[in-house]
Amino acid sequence: MTTDAAQGRAQLELALDSRLPELIAEVRDLLADGWPEYAAFLDQNPDGMQQAAELFVHRLLDMAEHGRSASRIDRLEGAQTIQIVFEQIGRRQWQAGEDLTRLLTAYQLGARTAWRHVSATALALEVRPDVLAALAEAVFDFINQLSSASARGYVLEQGEDASARERSREELADLLLSDRSGMTAIREAAARANWPLPTTGAVVLVDANADVARRVLSHVDAGSLPVRHEQLSGLIVPDPGLSGRREQLRRALRGANAVVGHTVPLEYLPRSVTIAQIAVRLKQQGILTDDPVFADEHLDTIIVHRDERLMGFLREQLLAPLDDLPAGARERLIETLTAWLRHMGDRTAIAEELHIHPQTVRYRVAQLRERFGDQLDSPRSRARLFLALVWPMR
Repeated sequence: MTTDAAQGRAQLELALDSRLPELIAEVRDLLADGWPEYAAFLDQNPDGMQQAAELFVHRLLDMAEHGRSASRIDRLEGAQTIQIVFEQIGRRQWQAGEDLTRLLTAYQLGARTAWRHVSATALALEVRPDVLAALAEAVFDFINQLSSASARGYVLEQGEDASARERSREELADLLLSDRSGMTAIREAAARANWPLPTTGAVVLVDANADVARRVLSHVDAGSLPVRHEQLSGLIVPDPGLSGRREQLRRALRGANAVVGHTVPLEYLPRSVTIAQIAVRLKQQGILTDDPVFADEHLDTIIVHRDERLMGFLREQLLAPLDDLPAGARERLIETLTAWLRHMGDRTAIAEELHIHPQTVRYRVAQLRERFGDQLDSPRSRARLFLALVWPMR
């Protein structure tokens, strides 16, 4: 750098530095109308803004002297501090729930104001046209780099916030599905997860290993909470009884082999899981075939099947009068007894169901009466037989 060039740079730097307080004040006043919170940020961070402004001046001068590639913001002294400051501005923008575009628009306002001051100073000092052009390019390039820093902060905060919110939602779901959680803890967790507590809820369960099921769950109401329970995954759906919600769920869950648990008050959600798990088992066994299965439409079947061992004991006890028969004859009489109970003794209906002659029905029923005796005329005994034989097949 020649002596004249060095003196010219020093003169321009001194002139620009002297205008920095005026520049910052003007930007602050312009922001006060449309962006009052940004103006307040300038007031609250005078040292950071002064450092950024001084770096801005040095950046312009380096650009004018060496060209654009010589003075990227990340190569300048103090650049790390400036990057942190403007990333933090971007983070605060996300935290405040504001759109990033609004912030970047304010930066452009600042850029235009800065260029007005820089150009006025440069013209007053009669700098060469090529230097003036380089200064113009540097102003807007610098602002673009600051914009990038804020955009990066905005996106980082957005991602971290989403991860934290997802963790909070998972913790809330765990509390809701635990029978040891109090409502105070649940309310506090809901506040952390920013999840408005509904009056009622239901658990939706699908096969955790099914890609189709996972894709289907992603299309269900965004207000639902994710659930990971043993080998199943699903959702806690808020207020599924609201008007139109059931049909929405039916459409959204079709094809996922999903089970929707019984709708219960939030404090009883662990019971909804238990009911849903039984329904999942019955669906896997082919007893429940709806797609999706709504547990509250099959509570009778779920009650009957909630303990397969008890049902087995009951069937064994009630069918003991047939134990001495050969397997084939025994199964035919059980089949006939089941149809007899279902059709309340109507021989024609029984014959149609079993595809046999009514006279064959008469013969088999006579055999049943011989073995069961008065039990077939006892309402109590018929109810028990119905429970053991007919209900599981409904």
